[in-house]
Amino acid sequence: MSFASLTRWIVSSEMSPTTGKYLAAIVYASEISASMKLLVLGLVFVAFLLPLHAGENSISKGSVVVLPVQGMVSEARLFFLRRALKNAEAVAAAAIVLDMDTPGGDLKATEKIVQMFSGSPIPTYTYVNANAGSAGALIALGTKKIYMAPVSAIGAAAPVAGSGQEIPETMNAKIVSYYSGYFRSVAQKNGYYPELVDGFMNVDKEVSIGGEVINPKGALLTLSAQEAVREIGGKPLLATGIAEDIPALVRACGLLPERIVRIEPSGFESMAQWITTLAPLFLLGGVIGAYLEFKAPGFGVAGILSAVCFLIFFGGHYIAGLTGLEMVALFVMGVLCILLEFIFFPGVFFLALGGALMVLAALFFSMADLYPAQPLTFSFELLQVPMRNLTITIVASAASVALLARFLPGIPIFRGLFLSSASPTGPSIAAVVTELGAEAKVAIGESGHAVSILRPSGRAEISGSLFDVVTNGEFLEAGTNIRVLAVNGQNIIVGRQAS
Repeated sequence: MSFASLTRWIVSSEMSPTTGKYLAAIVYASEISASMKLLVLGLVFVAFLLPLHAGENSISKGSVVVLPVQGMVSEARLFFLRRALKNAEAVAAAAIVLDMDTPGGDLKATEKIVQMFSGSPIPTYTYVNANAGSAGALIALGTKKIYMAPVSAIGAAAPVAGSGQEIPETMNAKIVSYYSGYFRSVAQKNGYYPELVDGFMNVDKEVSIGGEVINPKGALLTLSAQEAVREIGGKPLLATGIAEDIPALVRACGLLPERIVRIEPSGFESMAQWITTLAPLFLLGGVIGAYLEFKAPGFGVAGILSAVCFLIFFGGHYIAGLTGLEMVALFVMGVLCILLEFIFFPGVFFLALGGALMVLAALFFSMADLYPAQPLTFSFELLQVPMRNLTITIVASAASVALLARFLPGIPIFRGLFLSSASPTGPSIAAVVTELGAEAKVAIGESGHAVSILRPSGRAEISGSLFDVVTNGEFLEAGTNIRVLAVNGQNIIVGRQAS
């Protein structure tokens, strides 16, 4: 739906002439060219994503990437860590250091973070920078080595409800049983004493290592920096050492402090959580907007709605660490192929088919959690979310388009957007409105010239007034002499004037 279409509706509605013309003038003043609108949308997208991408582009081969894990561990923190890990894997960074100061957080997000780092070929280290409580302690067990700040603590990982209250006894027993088993496996894989997990999570279990009682029954285990590094059985109880700061940790691990790159969260991760959850709605908005724009050529409100929905979709999934800019590029290429088929090469079916496949692939893989340096395995868990979201989108889009095609032409505000299949009976001179909202008469056979490129819609001057016009699919350059072929409602259909 173009801005000029809104103008026509305002003028033709039953509001006062003064109010109608005033609103029409505002709408007209706000109208800009299609290319300018596309440019603005593109600049918004670039301004939104490039600061994130530029910061993470400072990661290069051999970088030591420092990622803060501060505050509560949540799904938003997972999104940030996942995005940074994928960027680090893509350029073969030397190591990742988690700068940790957290009281704990969501157990499910913690499990996903541990799985993510466990599968990465990049060695990961934890620097307990004051506090690794609860979920923080479990995440630390998923890294290769743990270093403690001189004054710091780690432990106390008993599960609690989201409100901070105690979980009912039976449910708590189930959660502790499962997750203590899971994190014992994680600890053992990384060379830590698995018994520590029971001390962190299970208040009803005594923990002994090497014949020494580390934690008595009835208390949760929390280790200070000095307790975490003391040796039992020829190796540290938990932490490899105490480091004054992160550069000291990097040197202790045989890495170069000058290669340290610190990446910070964008602040949009919480928003990305909602965007990824509501992905089918944004895709549906994009499809419906594209359909309306196709029915009413001339990049306007519907086209902007479609573009914004797709920009939000890709932007949210980028921030969530699920996709990169390459999927955006694939989507744009697919759309261009479809437009090329419709505009320049009608009937070249394979061009539109290839474009549609590229669009679907871009949308699908934007929702798939793939890692650059990890083996590609197509599991049900990996494909479940993309398949579900795309299925919902396709079904909802088909139903919505069918309803729009059936009922939208009957709504007064949209009636002028749809071309009638038959010319109406009556006089050959029809009342239409100019772009400025003034009523004018246009007769079939009148001549004029195209003011803008007609592709197939655009602007033309007819009898000294400017109008929105549309051809029967023919593309005409600006300045081409035209003739009015038909007037259907508010649609003026023109063609090239015979010389």
